[in-house]
Amino acid sequence: MNPDYELPLDEAAYSFGFLDEYAKREVRRCILKAISIPGYQTPYASREMPMGRGFGTGGLQVTLSLIGQNDVLKVIDQGSDDSVNAVSLRQFVELTCPGIDTTESTVDATLIQSRHRIPEKALTEDQVLVLQVPYPDPLVLVEPSEARRKVMHGEGDYSRILTKLYEDLVHFDEITISHRYPTRINGHYVIDPSPIPRYDVPQLHQSKALVLLGAGREKKIYAVPPYTQAEPLVFDDVPFRIEDFTNAQGQRYACVRCGAVDSYLDEIMPADSQERAQKFWQCSDSDYCNQQLAQHKLLAGEAA
Repeated sequence: MNPDYELPLDEAAYSFGFLDEYAKREVRRCILKAISIPGYQTPYASREMPMGRGFGTGGLQVTLSLIGQNDVLKVIDQGSDDSVNAVSLRQFVELTCPGIDTTESTVDATLIQSRHRIPEKALTEDQVLVLQVPYPDPLVLVEPSEARRKVMHGEGDYSRILTKLYEDLVHFDEITISHRYPTRINGHYVIDPSPIPRYDVPQLHQSKALVLLGAGREKKIYAVPPYTQAEPLVFDDVPFRIEDFTNAQGQRYACVRCGAVDSYLDEIMPADSQERAQKFWQCSDSDYCNQQLAQHKLLAGEAA
């Protein structure tokens, strides 16, 4: 081909949302089935995307199938709007969905795609949260056969997971699962809620927003509909415990930037090896941190 030859604009341009209309319709049909059967892993024909599987292709396909001209999109990774993964996915959606608006504000977004975190700000009925999922089936830890896992899900047989949790208690005096905590949806199916920390699992319970989970590599979509029970898998005498951000004196760590003591915190190690003992904590959710900082500045200005 002549290297100077350029495709006509109408031939070179992507269709809105990159995916063809047949692919988007199929994804939307799978989403409807997933909503109708909360927690059920609905198989779908995951398409090839211009990025490696494992980098959010499942969540991206769900987002591209739902997004419309009137939507406002927010993309976060580990709570941050500025991480490499979040910026790359946001730019891809902007490229393939001309005319849509993007934002870093949780309250302004109608569609939120996230990796590893649920925003600190409580979501509303007008919002949809899409979570990227690497491994959708919690039973994969205890049963290698997918055919057998399907039978176990259908029968509600999660005794092997409970055994795994019990072994943790026997060996370590606590359940050691830090993320991907198995969660029972609507009293039946147990899901892998994406690699969100345990801190975020209670936000799935009776959430006002629709939560969709997409696994591109495993070709599965499942959902937690609004106002649905989402209960961590625990024993009656061992309550579910979230991450503890308190020091040896029982005082909760505060965000070094905004001073928040009610958010999920990231532990930051100084680059200087001589200051490693001076580690500090910062809000994982960058938008929440910015909002708290702006509020403190406003109050300080009014006080002055």
